[in-house]
Amino acid sequence: MFTGIITDIGIIIHVEERGDLRVTVQTGYDTSGIAIGASVANSGVCLTVVSKTANSISFDVSAETLRCTASGMWSQGARLNLERALKVGDELGGHIVTGHVDAVGQIAAITAEGDSKRFTFQMPASVAPYVAPKGSICLNGASLTVNEVSDDDLGHWFTVNIIPHTAEWTTFGTAKAGDEVNIEIDVLARYLFRMNQLKS
Repeated sequence: MFTGIITDIGIIIHVEERGDLRVTVQTGYDTSGIAIGASVANSGVCLTVVSKTANSISFDVSAETLRCTASGMWSQGARLNLERALKVGDELGGHIVTGHVDAVGQIAAITAEGDSKRFTFQMPASVAPYVAPKGSICLNGASLTVNEVSDDDLGHWFTVNIIPHTAEWTTFGTAKAGDEVNIEIDVLARYLFRMNQLKS
């Protein structure tokens, strides 16, 4: 379990084709405190640490994970938003995040708004019912607040504001229109939607 508060930006320094894809990520974390078998969120994807060095951690990425996540994110040189698993007693600064990707969306536009940037995302119809104005959403592992939601003949859209601090501490600082993003809907929205289904 995670909070969506990014604590490091990792860089994929090695990719090895095996039965699964072995990905090695350079990190600023003190890896002496990361156990083999620990969970780390990689741009919103919960993965298990299978090996480590003083400045890197490695994960096995299954074919299912490759199918369900943003294209290009597992390539050598790719930057990933990293978050270690939540510990009992840690501050819950974002919202409850599971590290399971519900859908892949796309950045449709980025516009300046004061010191911040407003990102417009297109999302699949499958997750549109779970996204609401002022609700929480997890994008590439980062806990963000939805500004607006809209639906039209071309699809489903929502916007978020990325403040300078978030841009500096996440990969959104170098993101561009057309990039794909991993979307995890708010776990509370998931349960409320299911409860309403059973009422009807």
